[in-house]
Amino acid sequence: MSLPASAQPVCFVLTANREKSRPFYADVLGLRLMGEDDHAATFDLGNRTPMRLTSLPDHKAAGHTVLGWHVADIAAAVHALTAKGVTFTIYPGFGQDADGVWASPDGGAKVAWFPDPDGNVLSLTQFG
Repeated sequence: MSLPASAQPVCFVLTANREKSRPFYADVLGLRLMGEDDHAATFDLGNRTPMRLTSLPDHKAAGHTVLGWHVADIAAAVHALTAKGVTFTIYPGFGQDADGVWASPDGGAKVAWFPDPDGNVLSLTQFG
């Protein structure tokens, strides 16, 4: 059996401290809170695609990207988030610009990474 074409994804991001992380996703990133229960705060990523910010005691962030967004203008998006207090990560040796934006060698994408309050790696990508 395959998933039906109409099946929409649900994204999960883990947090050790939902009280600290919820305002980041709502106020800094501007995601709409759809609801909350004892296990998670559910946000709308767009087009009613849910992201469940799920509580996991003692959660430790992985060193890789867990969630990202496609943006039309990465410079504008980076500047807007920086104005809200987001610090973009500059990885030694990646060749990122002063704002933390990395350009792929073939010019097909620009990417910038930033942490949420738990240290989960989030990203912005501009294609083309």
